[in-house]
Amino acid sequence: MESSSNAFNVAFQMIWTLDPDFLEIVGLSLRVSLTAVVLATLIALPLGAALALWRFPGRGAVVIVLNALMGLPPVVAGLMIYLLLSRAGPLGSWGLLYTPTAMIIVQCLLVTPIIAALTRQVIADLHEEYREQLGSLNVSALRAVPTLLWDGRFSLLTGVLAGFGRATAEVGAVIIVGGNINHVTRVMTTTIALETSKGNLALAVGLGVVLLLLAVAVTAALTGVQNLARRYQG
Repeated sequence: MESSSNAFNVAFQMIWTLDPDFLEIVGLSLRVSLTAVVLATLIALPLGAALALWRFPGRGAVVIVLNALMGLPPVVAGLMIYLLLSRAGPLGSWGLLYTPTAMIIVQCLLVTPIIAALTRQVIADLHEEYREQLGSLNVSALRAVPTLLWDGRFSLLTGVLAGFGRATAEVGAVIIVGGNINHVTRVMTTTIALETSKGNLALAVGLGVVLLLLAVAVTAALTGVQNLARRYQG
């Protein structure tokens, strides 16, 4: 095993020289996580708004399940997607197991409940605040959705950024469905786990630095959004 000081030196050299293998891993990680978050946002915003505005039998149970899924263990999510996509599973003929697409699906499964639950709460609060105005204008629930989503855009963006943070930090689920295959499905978190177990600390340290910088960037973006929201709301 190499020394810690040497690992840091080699790690920063890889970052500074833009090592191709290093960039490939970082690029795949960002591509998978960003795609998963975009898909999750497209699903979660209308889902959360619908749960906030419409009343139907079993709605309370759906809300409880949605909130519970926010804490869904990643390995369980990975197992569920694995069973669906494995050769003996119902979607096995699609050949998606051990591909970046499978990793996007499992990250989308983990992030969607986070954004949907936050959306439901934000839209419910805004609808309660504007109930009289919307009623006086005879605005239906369906027509109110775009207005309420736009009004709550800063709070909703906070949820999206939180979902991106969850996606980039994921390890267990993406290993199960991605297989951590070199040059195919190897992302930052799975590479860190593998290279640390092999004693190759330089690559693990370098990717860890990138993950920390991403965490700082997400936190800074969250703070910026909150400041912008306070300024917008006066």
